[in-house]
Amino acid sequence: MPDPQAPPPSPSDAHRAYPCGTCGASLEFAPGVGEMRCPYCGSQERVAQEKKAKIREHDVKALFTRRPASELAARHSVCQGCGAHVQGDQLASTCQFCTAPLVTDTSDDSQVAAEAVLPFQVDRVAARDSLGTWARSRWFAPNSLKKVNEAERLRSTYLPHWTFDSRTRSDYKGQRGEYYYVTETYTAQENGKSVQKTRQVRKTRWRRVEGTVSRDFDDVLVAGTTQVDPEKVAALQPWPLKKAQPHRPEYLAGHEALRYDVEPETGLEAAKKIMAEAIEKDCRRDIGGDEQKVSSVSTEHRDVKGKLVLLPVWAGAYLHSGKSWQIVVNGCTGEVQGERPYSAVKITAAVLAALIVVIVFVLFLIYG
Repeated sequence: MPDPQAPPPSPSDAHRAYPCGTCGASLEFAPGVGEMRCPYCGSQERVAQEKKAKIREHDVKALFTRRPASELAARHSVCQGCGAHVQGDQLASTCQFCTAPLVTDTSDDSQVAAEAVLPFQVDRVAARDSLGTWARSRWFAPNSLKKVNEAERLRSTYLPHWTFDSRTRSDYKGQRGEYYYVTETYTAQENGKSVQKTRQVRKTRWRRVEGTVSRDFDDVLVAGTTQVDPEKVAALQPWPLKKAQPHRPEYLAGHEALRYDVEPETGLEAAKKIMAEAIEKDCRRDIGGDEQKVSSVSTEHRDVKGKLVLLPVWAGAYLHSGKSWQIVVNGCTGEVQGERPYSAVKITAAVLAALIVVIVFVLFLIYG
């Protein structure tokens, strides 16, 4: 029930409400159909988008002027369904008292606002199917894992990500290696006698080189939250970012959405490391030859822009043998990443089978 001791709400405390025009219940965004849908009467409404709405990108210096996430207190808000007072730092969630969708009004937020949303395409049923397919394809997994899609707990969650654009110009120094061959004489034993033979030996001739390469980067992606395993989230790539839509809070209704806790400055440094890997490959291609050594690269970044985008993930856990195993599913492609158990029996059987093959092979070599 609502907290009687909670302070009266201010206009900025209120969550956005999306009442059904037919029955009055709260509408939720339905994955895959691009519409708001009533979970009770099934009525649907299109998500309104301005005809000329575009996804904006900002000069990174503008992103750096906001207050750090670590300095923000939990936000107090009021459920429009039952009037309950809620505290938390999520952009979207569900009221624990009446299950109504809660989408925070961020018009006066001191954090960087999301400019884009990649709407959910995979619904709960499809996410369960993807999880079941993933479980059945695991090598050395217990046979019982094949039924894991019957016991999972998944939450539809939008995870914040930073994307960065940059025009780069890089001066490099290195060495180009080119192969050449020399004839080498050596002694070998044949029929108990020493004989002289020759062979071709590959050598590498190195020479110093330097040059310049340029590359324009677009939408280099960096996770904006540490609440979900970053390695698992990174493994969900690629994302169909071209399908992202200008941010509308309607896309969040009925789902969870996390605020970022990775600051844009930190995100940009991570993005530059990703760019640096691509730039080094460009340098190696520019050096040419048979082998390359890159000793130094000096990169100038120009027109650096960034934005915050929310990406859809089914996150949660499945139960197996009394233990909970973490899992994430790409809300657009159905790609699954997660933890899995191993079958000691299957692993032992595989090792024994390999040993038998080796023994048979050795016996064949000895006895023909």
